[in-house]
Amino acid sequence: MCIRDRYSNGVMIMDKCSDLLPDYFNFVKGLVDSEDLSLNISREMLQHDRQLKIIEKSIEKKVKNELAKMLENDRDNYEKFFKAFGLQLKFGIYNSYGANKETLQDLIIFKSAMSDKPITLKEYVQSMPEGQKHIYYACGETADKIGMMPQVDAVKEKGYNILFFTDDVDEFAIQMLREYDSKEFKNVCANDLDLDTGEEKEALKKENEQYKELFDAMKEQIGDGIGGVRFTSRLKNHPVCLTSEGAVSAEMEKVLNSMPGSNGAVKANLFLEINKDSALANKVKSIDPKDTEQVKKTAAVLYGSARLIEGMSLESPVEYTDLVCELLAGE
Repeated sequence: MCIRDRYSNGVMIMDKCSDLLPDYFNFVKGLVDSEDLSLNISREMLQHDRQLKIIEKSIEKKVKNELAKMLENDRDNYEKFFKAFGLQLKFGIYNSYGANKETLQDLIIFKSAMSDKPITLKEYVQSMPEGQKHIYYACGETADKIGMMPQVDAVKEKGYNILFFTDDVDEFAIQMLREYDSKEFKNVCANDLDLDTGEEKEALKKENEQYKELFDAMKEQIGDGIGGVRFTSRLKNHPVCLTSEGAVSAEMEKVLNSMPGSNGAVKANLFLEINKDSALANKVKSIDPKDTEQVKKTAAVLYGSARLIEGMSLESPVEYTDLVCELLAGE
């Protein structure tokens, strides 16, 4: 970035000046032409120059407005731009505890379940059907993999769109936003998805209470990896899934534990959920909670299957495969 004083013809070149251009816009390069700027001072003092602060605000506003114009009037080129520099905008939302979210939130775009083209948060909200309370999202490696997740079925059945988060930073950035246009973001894998009616919730609660002893036995066999086991009504065409409770989701666990030095220390509070309307549910209901061996095998296979669906690793793939083959051979 070059700064030129128009009257003194002085020029100062700055390779990186965070006070002049924020990191999330550092793909911009150019010349700043100023009528009144003190160049006969050190670089350190220049960083805190009042005039420089005014210039910085002007540049940031100009860049944002130009990007907004491209987004509105030249969508194809904006999508190409976003593929190259979208991560910087998302990191800009995440950094500084969301201090820059107002500047950047209308510039980010995501693929979604109901659109072939990426959409903005504003476009998502504008297309929400009456009665939808939340902005729903799901995380995964690719849009295709997210689309096949068991947890998306119930949301799509309601006619609600789902934003697809395929970048590691996406969910972290959204937690800094917390809401958009007074609509709270909701992970479809969260255990408080809340799509059922009051009567449906009560019926499900009674059914889970009825099989509490069995589910407690399954949880004990799985160990510390799970917060609980239960039936769910969120699944339509799939037998099992994992949901999370609290600030750390299953996807966050994967991202944080992939970082150097993490040693797998981050653990999401996960729950194993079984489709209450599936043939599998009837099989589970027939298990005697006191049959420790059968409970152990069933819990291991269901939990392992749910982890694989989430793209999570298994502690012992060989043991899991042996159990699946054993159960198949016994049918």
